[in-house]
Amino acid sequence: MLLTRIALVCHSWFILPRDLIALTDQSMKLLTVKSWHLVTIVLVQGALLMSLSSMAQADRIMLRIASGHPPGVVYVALMKEFFQPELKRRVEERTEHTVRFIEGYGGSIVKVAETLEGVQNGIVDIGGFCYCFEPSNLPLHAFQAMLPFGTMDPTVSLKVAQDVYDRVPFLTQVFEDQFDQKLLSRIADAGYNLGTSFDWDTVSDLQGVKISGAGLNLNWLRYANAIPVQGSLPEAYTGIRTHVYEGWIMFPSAWVQLKLHEVGPYYTMVGFGSITWHGLTINLNTWNRLPADVQEIMLEVAADFEELTGQHNLERYGKDVNTLQELITVKQVSPEVKLNWANALSEWPGEMVSELEAKGLPAKLVLETTLQAAEDHGHTWPVRYKLE
Repeated sequence: MLLTRIALVCHSWFILPRDLIALTDQSMKLLTVKSWHLVTIVLVQGALLMSLSSMAQADRIMLRIASGHPPGVVYVALMKEFFQPELKRRVEERTEHTVRFIEGYGGSIVKVAETLEGVQNGIVDIGGFCYCFEPSNLPLHAFQAMLPFGTMDPTVSLKVAQDVYDRVPFLTQVFEDQFDQKLLSRIADAGYNLGTSFDWDTVSDLQGVKISGAGLNLNWLRYANAIPVQGSLPEAYTGIRTHVYEGWIMFPSAWVQLKLHEVGPYYTMVGFGSITWHGLTINLNTWNRLPADVQEIMLEVAADFEELTGQHNLERYGKDVNTLQELITVKQVSPEVKLNWANALSEWPGEMVSELEAKGLPAKLVLETTLQAAEDHGHTWPVRYKLE
């Protein structure tokens, strides 16, 4: 795997000496003496190729793009099927440059919890990832998850997030200031519900049951007294099949595309909310080396990609629920259960504000803006959370 990653890096003329140094520093202790000879050859050849390419073919742009999630997840499919070909098409139609991509989806270069650092260190140029796997680095960026039972419409969720990012520049600037990358797009998810391997009727049926999720949304299980288990989608099928856990807080597209319905034949429409808590970023050194006309086009495509994550998830939601209804048992919780659940979690957002403000983060402003922006876009909260 190590040599594969080094070879991928060296294949692109966009790699910088800093990136090569970072890779070798991190990997030095893991290599055998025999391996060092091969690594040296790879690095030297890569440096020569880089030098020749930059002089003779400066209009050829090679970009390494990756995600820990597979293309079965909606936003990754859009990276592969929209962002890549659309960037290539527009650049080659409107400039003298050409664009090629090296793909690394499904964790083949960086895992779900490695993508932020992978972009930062130059292992990949562009990465798509969930902030849910960065609780230490990006604790505030999962702010919509701190307010459960928000809108289930991903286009509205995205508008809310856009309003919050506009009001709080820190959310964008932190990527450049602390992580050597530029935020290109915010990415919306479809509405979250609960899929399980067993049938359940009341919240009490979930007590003591192991349920998986990603990061902060595990806190939604407090009311049910379920046992939260941190997980990631690439291993969700195996996790349910082997009873590491018995369910997932998840949107319906994953239950269809990743075939989780085969091991989780019950899907309950709880309506936890649509969360915009993924991002598409680009390494700053890569960005700064792009020609100005390519930068302009990339921002255009990234803006279109951002909107598509909301639109595509909205379109998919109803279709995926209908598909699940043909395959497994799909239920709807009552408004009373939803209200009781929201009431049971009513103090948690305030707890998060206190915790994050103590770290110097503008949590109260972010959550207050989120509550108001959601209402401005037509959402009615089952409980108007207090943040004091």
